[in-house]
Amino acid sequence: MSSYDDESYNKPFSLGVWRAMAPFFRPYRWLLAQIVVLMLLCSVIDVCIPLYQKYVIDNFIFPRTTEGIAPIVALGAAFMAAQLAATVIFTRLAIRVEMGFSKDLKKACFDHLQTLSLSFYNTTPVGYMIARVMSDTDRIGLLVAWGLVDVMWGLSYVVLAVASMLVLDIRLGMWVAVMIPVMAIVTKRFQNRILVHNRKVRRTNSMITGSFNEGILGARTSKTLVIEDINVREFGELSAQMYRSQVRSATLNAIYFPVMLMFGAAAVSIILVQGGGLALSGAMAFGTLSAMVSYAINIFEPIHHLARILSDATSTQANIERVDALLKRAPEITDAPEVVERYGDSFNPKHENWEPLRGDIRFDDVAFKYPDGDEYVLEHFNLHAPAGACVAIVGETGAGKSTLVNLVCRFFEPTSGRILIDGRDYRDRSQLWLHSNIGYVLQDPHLFSGTVRENIRYGRLGATDDEVMEAARLVSADSVIAKLPMGLDSDVGEGGDRLSTGEKQLISFARAVLADPRIFVLDEATSSIDTDTERLIQNAISKILRDRTSFLIAHRLSTIKMADLILVVKDGKIIEQGTHVELLRKKGYYLQLYSMQFEEEIIG
Repeated sequence: MSSYDDESYNKPFSLGVWRAMAPFFRPYRWLLAQIVVLMLLCSVIDVCIPLYQKYVIDNFIFPRTTEGIAPIVALGAAFMAAQLAATVIFTRLAIRVEMGFSKDLKKACFDHLQTLSLSFYNTTPVGYMIARVMSDTDRIGLLVAWGLVDVMWGLSYVVLAVASMLVLDIRLGMWVAVMIPVMAIVTKRFQNRILVHNRKVRRTNSMITGSFNEGILGARTSKTLVIEDINVREFGELSAQMYRSQVRSATLNAIYFPVMLMFGAAAVSIILVQGGGLALSGAMAFGTLSAMVSYAINIFEPIHHLARILSDATSTQANIERVDALLKRAPEITDAPEVVERYGDSFNPKHENWEPLRGDIRFDDVAFKYPDGDEYVLEHFNLHAPAGACVAIVGETGAGKSTLVNLVCRFFEPTSGRILIDGRDYRDRSQLWLHSNIGYVLQDPHLFSGTVRENIRYGRLGATDDEVMEAARLVSADSVIAKLPMGLDSDVGEGGDRLSTGEKQLISFARAVLADPRIFVLDEATSSIDTDTERLIQNAISKILRDRTSFLIAHRLSTIKMADLILVVKDGKIIEQGTHVELLRKKGYYLQLYSMQFEEEIIG
């Protein structure tokens, strides 16, 4: 877990942190108000019950009479019925608040994630995002709903119970009133120490979950590297850490509860000794003594609840801060207000204002460096790719081939200069307009859980089954589909794990083709396809790319011979450019790459 998490878990309680959740409270303010009223009602009933007992003892039990008892019995039944009804109602309301609050937070986080730029996903672990959207929001919703229940009941009961004791007998009531702040101090100290160990348990549990997840996903790698003993040792160390923290937390709890019982027993003993003497001497009614004993026994439970809620609220601040940090994370690439006004945004697109895209792309004196980088990757770079042109980008692994493509797709924007699409700066149109016209096939394709049909149809949701199959045939994915047990209706599994990488690549290729984009980006799209399959789709690629602007990041140089322009990248810089024949004649770096590739294919 990051140091940020450690720091935020150790911050003191602050109402300012909770103000970040104010917009999410508003839809539930009436439900929360009803919960407050119901909890006040419950605490009033709880305080009235000892007074009810007092009246019954003094007026019926000691006089040994039942005359006029019917209304009193009815009143007791009414107390019970009211408390039962209030409990059922506030439980339902609290559940609605908890689930609704968590749902709204999850939706807000997920919606915001859709607006963030690609750079966020490149630098942020998946586990971070899952923790924010799932566990953090659940913990906040849980405390908002049920914490309010305990706080309102605890505070109102303590105040009303102490007031009642002071009214019944100020001498005995003062003994309990003096003990309450002492108990509060002791409770706070214990809860703070328990909280520290509980935080360690949660942190270690997160690490154990991550270790377990890696052990399962990387099982094949672990076996081939023969590192099972290392995995077992690391997992054992984490488990031992969690065990020690859990034991310490349990030990403190085991000490805390007897201490609280001791305070309760002391209060009851004082009341019994002094109150009993007063009752036997006739200076106090036995009903009053009974009520005082009941208050003394019951008043310590809400104090414990209040201390626990304060500790939980302090701990939950870390969850709020992390969720708030995610919601305040600004996308690095944004559309100008006037662009949003004309073209809409990702959630409310104004398709009627979208101009058709031809695919003429021009880099005009572009310079670029990554947000976290110091050196320019491109400087004074100019490039014109006419509509329908094919631009190939080649270079060794890690040379920076994806930079140009990321700029074309507006995953990043130029540090200076302009990129023009159809003669206009692409920042003058919406990101969604551009992305809707781009077909992107990745080297490591991702399939969504569902069927092959559903995955291909993501390219164009309104496509018919015939159009889906035609797209599959065009890239030879129909041969993969034919081998599957249920054809198009075969389940691809989570992330497509029921298919090979090459099969997933063909399915993602068909998905891009179905979208019928004006710009195609193939990011080493044939690197995971065997040579025979690659030959099958070469003709299909030439047909697909015809009359479309395309950018090919090539793993195999044989796939880019047909390109109108080849850019050779090394160490993040474009060092050569030209057609295949022109670059071979230069006898430069491209020739070295081509020769090495040619030798590998011959040896292979």
